[in-house]
Formats: sequence, structure tokens, C-alpha cells
Amino acid sequence: QLQLVESGGGLVQAGDSLKLSCVASGRTFPTYAMGWFRHAPGKEREFVAATSRSGANTYYSTSMKGRFTVSRDNAKNTLYLQINGAKPEDTGHYYCAAKFTYSNDDYYLQGYDYWGQGTQVTVST
Repeated sequence: QLQLVESGGGLVQAGDSLKLSCVASGRTFPTYAMGWFRHAPGKEREFVAATSRSGANTYYSTSMKGRFTVSRDNAKNTLYLQINGAKPEDTGHYYCAAKFTYSNDDYYLQGYDYWGQGTQVTVST
């Protein structure tokens, strides 16, 4: 069992930067590939970014590439999502997710085992 708690969301202005965090419970965090998802108002939940267990490999949704950076610190059991140059369309509830894997190098766009409760990001014009 893995519990995930996101933080770092809030109300920001367009152009601002913010960094979301996702802290995982337990000592097994390094055995999970991790991902970030977003649920925007009136839209379905969408994939944002993913990272492998080691953090060496990352993947981004095409629309997120360039302004979003996913990273992790396995010593701190923490996953991060850096958002630069925030835009109003970035508004949404951001979730982190964990997928158990034996692979040190793979990342995943779906099939996650555990989800956090999310943190709200609102970008004003």
C-alpha cells in the first residue's frame, strides 16, 4: 500500500512558476514509476508527465512539453512537477500516481495503481 499526498497548488497569475510536490508513504517509493495527471474543468482527466523509477527517463504530453518538468527524489520519497510560464489553460486539479514496476527504466501513461487526492492549481489572467 502506498499513500500519496500532493501539495504546492494554489492561485497564481499567468506567467508565474510553481512547483507541485507529491510525498509518498513507506519505504517502497523507489519501486514505483510515477506520473502526473490533470483534471481541468469540463474536461476528462489527462496525462501530464511520467518518470521511471530512477527518474532517469521522463515523458510528457505533447501539450505540456517545454513548460513542465517532472522529477523525483527517491531519498525523500517525493515526486515533483515544475510548471513554468503558467497559462490559464493549466488550471485544474493535479494528481500524482504510482505504478509498481520491476523496470528501472520504463515510464507509463496509464495503468497506475495508486493515486493521491490532488492539489488545485488555478491560473488567473
